[in-house]
Amino acid sequence: MATLILPGEWIKNWEKSGKHEFVQLCKELTEKTDHGNETKDIQAALYEVCSQVVQGNLKIDLVSAVLGEMMELRDDLPSILADVFCILDLETGALEEKNKRDHYTHLVGACLSFVPEAILKERLDPETLESLGLIKQAHQFNQKIVKIKTKLFYKQQKFNLLREENEGYAKLITELGQDLSGNITSNLVLESIKSLIGCFNLDPNRVLDIILEVYESRSEQDEFFLSLIKSYMCEPITLCHILGFKFKFYQEPNEETPKSLYHIAAALLNHKLIELEDLYVHLMPVDATIVEEHKREISEAKQIARKLVTVVLPSEKSEDKEKEKEKEEEKNEKPPDNQKLGLLEALLRIGDWHHAQSIMDQMPSFYATSHKAIALALCQLVHLTMEPLYRRAGVPKGAKGCALQPLQNKRAPQPTESFEDLRKNTFSMLCYLGPHLSHDPILFAKIVRLGKSFMKEYQTDSRPEVKDKMEILLSCFLSIADQVLLPSLSLMECNACMSEELWGLFKLFPYQHRYRLYGQWKNETYSGHPLLVKVKAQTVERARYIMKRLTKENIKQSGRQIGKLSHSNPTILFDYMLSQIQWYDNLIVPVVDSLKYLTSLNYDVLAYCIIEALANPEKEKMKHDDTTLSLWLQSLASLCGAVFRKYPIELAGLLQYVTNQLKAGKSFDLLILKEVVQKMAGIEITDEMTSEQLEAMTGGEQLKAEGGYFGQIRNTKKSSQRLKDALLDHELALPLCLLMAQQRNGVVFLEGGEKHLKLVGHLYDQCHDTLVQFGGFLASNLSTEDYIKRVPSIDVLCNQFHTPHDAAFFLSRPMYAHQILSKYEELKKAEKGNRQQQKVTKYVAACEQVMTPVHEAVMSLHPARVWDDLRPQFYATFWSLTMYDLAVPHAAYEREVNKLKAQIKAIEENSEIPLNKKKKEKERCTALQEKLQEEEKKQMEHVQRVLHRLKLEKDSWLLTKSTKNETITKFLQLCLFPRCIFSSIDAVYCARFVELVHQQKTPNFCTLLCYDRVFSAIIYTVASCTENESHRYGRFLCCMLETVTRWHSNRAVYEKECANYPGFLTIFRATGFDGGNKADQLDYENFRHVVHKWHYMLTKASVHCLETGDYTHIRNILIVLTKILPCYPKVLNLGQALEARVHKICLEEKDKRPDLYALAMGYSGRLKSQKVHMVPENEFHHKDQPARSATPASQQNGPGSAGKPAANTSKTEEGGFEDGDRVKDKSQGTTKPVNKANSTAAKVTTSNGNGALNSTKAVKDDKEKSGKEKKEKKEKTPGSTPETKAENRREKQRDERAGKEERLLREGKEKTPKADRKLDEKSGKDDKAKAGNGEPVEPARDAVKESKNKEKGDRNAAIATLKSPNPRSDSAESERDHKRRKLDSHSSPSHSSSVKDSSNELKDPATKDHAVNEREASQESKRRKDENGTNSSKNSQSTSPSCDSPLTPEKEKTKRSKSSSKEKAESVKAERASSGGKKESRHEKSEKKEKRDSAGGKEEKKHHKSSDKHR
Repeated sequence: MATLILPGEWIKNWEKSGKHEFVQLCKELTEKTDHGNETKDIQAALYEVCSQVVQGNLKIDLVSAVLGEMMELRDDLPSILADVFCILDLETGALEEKNKRDHYTHLVGACLSFVPEAILKERLDPETLESLGLIKQAHQFNQKIVKIKTKLFYKQQKFNLLREENEGYAKLITELGQDLSGNITSNLVLESIKSLIGCFNLDPNRVLDIILEVYESRSEQDEFFLSLIKSYMCEPITLCHILGFKFKFYQEPNEETPKSLYHIAAALLNHKLIELEDLYVHLMPVDATIVEEHKREISEAKQIARKLVTVVLPSEKSEDKEKEKEKEEEKNEKPPDNQKLGLLEALLRIGDWHHAQSIMDQMPSFYATSHKAIALALCQLVHLTMEPLYRRAGVPKGAKGCALQPLQNKRAPQPTESFEDLRKNTFSMLCYLGPHLSHDPILFAKIVRLGKSFMKEYQTDSRPEVKDKMEILLSCFLSIADQVLLPSLSLMECNACMSEELWGLFKLFPYQHRYRLYGQWKNETYSGHPLLVKVKAQTVERARYIMKRLTKENIKQSGRQIGKLSHSNPTILFDYMLSQIQWYDNLIVPVVDSLKYLTSLNYDVLAYCIIEALANPEKEKMKHDDTTLSLWLQSLASLCGAVFRKYPIELAGLLQYVTNQLKAGKSFDLLILKEVVQKMAGIEITDEMTSEQLEAMTGGEQLKAEGGYFGQIRNTKKSSQRLKDALLDHELALPLCLLMAQQRNGVVFLEGGEKHLKLVGHLYDQCHDTLVQFGGFLASNLSTEDYIKRVPSIDVLCNQFHTPHDAAFFLSRPMYAHQILSKYEELKKAEKGNRQQQKVTKYVAACEQVMTPVHEAVMSLHPARVWDDLRPQFYATFWSLTMYDLAVPHAAYEREVNKLKAQIKAIEENSEIPLNKKKKEKERCTALQEKLQEEEKKQMEHVQRVLHRLKLEKDSWLLTKSTKNETITKFLQLCLFPRCIFSSIDAVYCARFVELVHQQKTPNFCTLLCYDRVFSAIIYTVASCTENESHRYGRFLCCMLETVTRWHSNRAVYEKECANYPGFLTIFRATGFDGGNKADQLDYENFRHVVHKWHYMLTKASVHCLETGDYTHIRNILIVLTKILPCYPKVLNLGQALEARVHKICLEEKDKRPDLYALAMGYSGRLKSQKVHMVPENEFHHKDQPARSATPASQQNGPGSAGKPAANTSKTEEGGFEDGDRVKDKSQGTTKPVNKANSTAAKVTTSNGNGALNSTKAVKDDKEKSGKEKKEKKEKTPGSTPETKAENRREKQRDERAGKEERLLREGKEKTPKADRKLDEKSGKDDKAKAGNGEPVEPARDAVKESKNKEKGDRNAAIATLKSPNPRSDSAESERDHKRRKLDSHSSPSHSSSVKDSSNELKDPATKDHAVNEREASQESKRRKDENGTNSSKNSQSTSPSCDSPLTPEKEKTKRSKSSSKEKAESVKAERASSGGKKESRHEKSEKKEKRDSAGGKEEKKHHKSSDKHR
């Protein structure tokens, strides 16, 4: 009460100023209109003043006078003052100070004049009233009150009931039933009723009951009766009891509550004449019963669903029981009358949403609206609520629609005028409606159209002030779609129009929102409602029925059934269909064809279902053997490709899924992208292309389309455009490329830890192929601006995005090509001139402008030392060109043009084709023909321009800062090998580029060394390839071999293309050259020896891989051999050796590894068919004695054999073989990175890079050291195979040698194939003798023995051989026979595998013709000295292609300075000796060389020892 405290000054100066201030305050408080607060303030003010009087601070008469004046301010002031007195009465009554109580009573007494006694008697205590003299005795007064209350509340008044006073009630009914259309109002009727009650003493409650009865029969007269009841009413609870009694009457069995009763109850509730809580307790059934019923419905629905899903074998008994149950259900079908639902419907009909909502809240969700009448009533209310907004924003153009009459009820929800108004009531009404909106498709369509209208507004209105509201509304519409629209669609039977209407809204949502909605719909919606549970089960059953009968023959009928089923429940249907496809992939084609009757929404749902199936965490993406991808994943990927190509489905979700999987480091799902790109864009990725197709792929786009693919590309324009748009719209093109490029290594190093090697290889191939395919799609489909805008520069790609270099250039290549072309066009326009020379100059200028930044950018990709060997310009040129730039496939163009001509001819000859169609077809073919010819012409001009550009560039490509060997190594490592396994076309390109660099006479490029390194070192390359890379590597080797074979097969071609080319120089002069003189060039015969050596090295490597037993080695080498079959093997004995090993593989792998068996069998068959084209060795390269078998491949040390005649075979070739065989053993036993398989390159690789050509320089060194080297190696290098170890033990145990030798020879006989033994018979007299005795020829021992003899000082024989003009002289033969006899008496390391025997067999005869070519060898060694100026020991010290000489630069300088003058003189002598036939000069030269080499011999020996130890 004491909220207002009067200032103390007012009390002190009451008479002067306080009184006036107080009155002023009271006036202000009375004038305030603060809805009741002013009464409290006045009470507080009066309380303060009165309490001051009670405390004795103010005089009673002064205050009473002021209070009396104030009574005029307000009418209710006496009552307010009485309330204050009442409070003070209580307060002072409890005080002990008597004087304060006296002050109080005197104050009240002074105020009696203006406060009525009646009010005081109501408010004050009886004792206080007695002390004031208002009553005589307080005790009597209390008794009187009790009597009055008893009379009022407890004494029942007697009224006349209907049967007692029928006349009064009859008049009452007549009064209520009269015509109310005139001026009769409820007030007039109420007066009549009152008079009737008074006259006939009628019971007022009975009268009220009759009023309700009449109202019920005349329910249309709401206004009259409601105002009458409102005027008549005594207590709302009484009215509730009467209504409740009426409802109770209808709760008896078989009674139905009339709708009129529901209506009057709803009307009374709406007008707040009764409370819902009071009435609700009178209605039946109770809430607990409703909840039980709802639970029962759900369990029954689930039971039905279970029955539909499980297969039950019906029996007669069970069928009878089911029939009985159905009959019982029919009897019980009529539900008991639910009065709560009846009242709810009535409330909805009159628009009382507030009370209706309260009733629905008491029930389980969607229980009320599952009754159709209530659902329709609520739908009608929603119609009326949203009508104005729909008319304004939702009506489509051209639609009229019928206007709805608004409700008369002013308390009904307000109609919506804006989207914001929908949030007030409309959205909540729809949420209560839920799936039962299906009862009103028109309302469904209206809501969807409003949603479309809102989404358009949402997308266009970017004002920041409305953004938050718009976001809230968007979330509301999404909720409505989730909770109302999609579930309702499930309950609509086959309504395709609604599905399309809904898609109109959904397509405006981003796919993330849509997929979220589909996910909820599929996985959660169906479990929440009994009806939806049943619908789901029925859909699955129907889907099963259709899928069982779906075949290619009945696609149309089944497709229609699928379409009908999908309109309502697509998620359930597609889920089942996809599960079937994952099991049976033969369903893919009929299913895809049968989906043509789907709606747009269904296609979108299908895309979601596919993604969900792919992402299913419960499914393993690998088979149980962990080596291949699961069939279900392959089936889904195939389905993706087919479905997305054929139907207009949005791709963004699928592409984003693949991107996300790649981000997570998972590459399995790239299979999907591969299928989609292949089907939609028609871009195939296969390594099984024919050579004709590959040739066509090197031409223009038209030639590619006509001849480059297995299936002709048709009708991919639209689908590839869709794919392109999806990638660009969602900015996924570049991210996918980069992720794939990064993931290639991720497959091996991140994913591949626990996976099977075969699977890792497969995933790597899949990732790589998809990258190539996808990059090809982007390059051919994106506009140039789009492509350049998205692909960053090469240094950013590699350094910032960590893209592997091959992939980075692959992505950048189309960009460079276009930039050069556009710059070229610019320059042409700027300066008019049509001369070819001017055009070429402009092209070169355009290239410089475009590629100069690229040259600078590539500098950052590799360490600075790389650019000492290769120029950035050369590197960028190699990586930026394609086969299109290097050569025109004239044959492919001609082939396609001829096909078209034949087609035209066939059309002309076909009389059945109508004339107009003939004309069209001919025009099409002619136009295509002209296009191809124009394209060919264009490509020819382009290639000429490119070749001219390369001619200008070539001189600055390779620097001479380091050795040729290092240059070639860098070229192979950074350019050739990475690109040759990138794609089939790149493989061809690499081979063609090497040939081109040779043809351009590029300075410092050693063609021979390059080819030698490629053919000599294939073991490790093959072993590290995946399956697809093996195909490409094989194609590359095949193209390289084709070039070599062309040069080998024809002297004229060789003379024309190689003879005077710097790539075939055997000595690189320090002073440069002018094309090289004849003495420096490799002649034709020696080149043939070199080619034979390469063939041998390929055989050796192949046999090594085949004998490892390792899956990857065998598979890859078989793939490579199959690819190079047109060019290799060409030599009969090599082919037979290979055939034997492959046959062995076929036998071993038949039951173990069927895929290897299939490969081996396939190759074996094709190899046999090639046998007719193989030639004996003496036909393959020139031999003085045709009877001898082929020159061993190792007879030349590396490419050095190129410069070294075959005469060098007797010693150096065996060293090479020994090296090669040791390498073979080491590669089986160790993982040492040094590739000793390059045994040929072992002596080839010298510090100046042309050591390959300088092996003749090492001839005499080899003579001295080969025996020692082999001895040391034999002692220090243990063989990795058990046989080799056994042989080493036999070496030590000389006394048991003879018996073990026989056993060893027997083993060799068993292992050597018949073909090899036949070859042995041809290999010389001694060989014949051995072959006749059944002993295998083992030249490996010959080689070792000869090297030992040489070591002991047997040089005289060699010198005599050198002097002898006739290599078949008796002395030479007798010497060799002597050696062979000595060799046979010794045991030597015998190679365990028969291939080693056969390959060594090939070596033996070669020892016999070393004298023939020794002459040329000495010349070669002199030439090498002229160039190198270093000790020849350097050549023999190089043990691998990448090893440099161990000599220090200082030693090299001193040796170079000492020997330079002598070397020049000796070279002159050597030339003379060779021309004049003087053998002594060679003998002298060899002696001098031995002396010179003695200084380096020690270091050489040390080096060999250390290297042997290292091995």
